[in-house]
Amino acid sequence: MLCPIMIGVIVSDLTRDRRTAVTHAGSSKGQSSMQFFRARTLAAPVLAAALLVASAGCSSSKSDGTQSSGKMDKVTYVTAFGNFGRDSFVWEAKEKGYFKQAGIDVQVVPGNGADNGKDLATGKAQFAIIDFASAVLQMTKSKLDIRAVAAINQTSLMAFMALPGSSVKSPQDLAGKKIAIQPGGVEQTLFPSYAKLAGFDPSHVQFVTSSPATLPQELAQHQVDAISQFVVGVPTVETATKNQSLTVLPWSKYIGDLYGNTLFTSQSLIQKNPGLVTRFETALLKGLNDSLNDPAGAAKALQKNVPTANVANAEAELKLMKQYCQGPDGLGALDQSQVAKMVGILQASGAVSAQLTPDDLADFKLAPNADKQS
Repeated sequence: MLCPIMIGVIVSDLTRDRRTAVTHAGSSKGQSSMQFFRARTLAAPVLAAALLVASAGCSSSKSDGTQSSGKMDKVTYVTAFGNFGRDSFVWEAKEKGYFKQAGIDVQVVPGNGADNGKDLATGKAQFAIIDFASAVLQMTKSKLDIRAVAAINQTSLMAFMALPGSSVKSPQDLAGKKIAIQPGGVEQTLFPSYAKLAGFDPSHVQFVTSSPATLPQELAQHQVDAISQFVVGVPTVETATKNQSLTVLPWSKYIGDLYGNTLFTSQSLIQKNPGLVTRFETALLKGLNDSLNDPAGAAKALQKNVPTANVANAEAELKLMKQYCQGPDGLGALDQSQVAKMVGILQASGAVSAQLTPDDLADFKLAPNADKQS
């Protein structure tokens, strides 16, 4: 709103100055005409220069996250893992032009979880989705200077899954069983805390590591008693097990203070271009909102860009994910007290330093609910 006013003032002042020059011209008609000519000649280039400066000031981000200039910022975005329904909101945002409106050209790259943080720290990517607890372990182990800016899932998506015919019906039944997890998974680190809260001895559980892509097949082939999987992955796992109704044990029932998938970026980008971070975050969350309200449409956006995607499973994943995205402070909210509780859980497990603070992990000033932070 300021730019038109600036231009109007400039034009008005220059016009007034020109008229003043004419009014104070000599009594001679020839002299008056010469003064008018000179005033107009001087005003024209000054006016052009002033308008150029004013219009340059107008090339900025709007409060709704859109970009008014023609310049496009090119960024790379890494999904949490592969291209499943849970990550389709980025394609929804791209298809609906939210990134373009924000002045951002986004290249979407499928992630693999374990390396997403490193991709940010090395500049290979500018934005990535990472499970928050897993990201903290990555940051601590590899000294990654990255920060969370928006929580896609307000509670953790982690869960254990077992076949309906197995003896695993509750967390207590996991004692003495073989559980497959992905390499470096935070589940094994936090398992003692989970087991304590669920009421069983964690020492009798055997963990085996496998590729995330093979976990459903290993369960289907009875190679393990249970697998660690995001709760929204039920449709994909049930497809692999020939539509058997699985036993699902969500971690959030016992540990509710863990955030799930979260948008991260590098600290260097936050320092150099916080406006870009805000614009990207805003556009992405618009896509998330649309995906949760129209999962079928988001699933189609995913398949349009990833032809091998299973539309039915993608839609089902988004329906399951909706309850994990909703919170009192709106989509993407990051609460400093909740992050502090999560840090406490990780510290109790011995996984992170006692000196670690919430501000070491997240930039709360860039969170969507920044105005509500105490």
